[in-house]
Amino acid sequence: MARFIFITGGVVSSLGKGLASAALGALLQARGYSVRLRKLDPYLNVDPGTMSPFEHGEVFVTDDGAETDLDLGHYERFTGVPARKTDSISSGRIYTNVLEKERRGDYLGKTIQVIPHVTN
Repeated sequence: MARFIFITGGVVSSLGKGLASAALGALLQARGYSVRLRKLDPYLNVDPGTMSPFEHGEVFVTDDGAETDLDLGHYERFTGVPARKTDSISSGRIYTNVLEKERRGDYLGKTIQVIPHVTN
C-alpha cells in the first residue's frame, strides 16, 4: 500500500524544503521503505529550463533529459533513486496538457474549467 508525505511551505522559496524532503527520503530508505520523491511547483512555466537562475536557482537535468528544479538533484543524491521527468510537475505543465487535450477535441466542445478538467 502506497503512503504519501507532503512537505509544504507556502510562497517563500529557499526554506530548505527540498533538502528536508531528501533527508527524510534517505531516512525512510534506511528503515527499509521504498521512496520516490516528487516536486510540485505552482509556477505557470512548463519547466524551469528557461527561468532565470537568479530568480529560481540552478536547473537540474534528469537522465531522461528533463530540465527540472534543483531539488530533484538533492533527491537523487540523497536517495540514489534517479529522478525522472515525471517527478517534476508544474502548474504550467498541467495547464499545457489540458489545453492540448482541448485543441485535439478530447473534451467534445465542452467548456474547460479548473474543476473538473484541471483537478482530474
